[in-house]
Amino acid sequence: MTYVVTDNCIACKFTDCVEVCPVDCFYEGENMLVINPDECIDCGVCEPECPADAIRPDTEPDMEKWVDFNRKFSVSWPVIITKKDQLPEAETRDGEVGKLEKYFSEAAGTGG
Repeated sequence: MTYVVTDNCIACKFTDCVEVCPVDCFYEGENMLVINPDECIDCGVCEPECPADAIRPDTEPDMEKWVDFNRKFSVSWPVIITKKDQLPEAETRDGEVGKLEKYFSEAAGTGG
């Protein structure tokens, strides 16, 4: 099992999860985070830290696309280990449906 970040993170990018990760497997895009599923040790400490409920185990239905998505972007985005402020629109975008199609950016974040 591994954990992955889903579209609930897009346009929110809460980073509470990165400080509790014991293996630093989070990577930062311009408007979301991903987890490298090959580095994740399945400890699960990140999942309850996410205010947007964006971190899910890959054992849930239809998660294979998110495993592939997280793997793809974790190799090109920088690692993030330090908590940052969420995006300015996080409060209004939290829980919004269809964020992948509306807001997702492939651009890398700054990491850190």
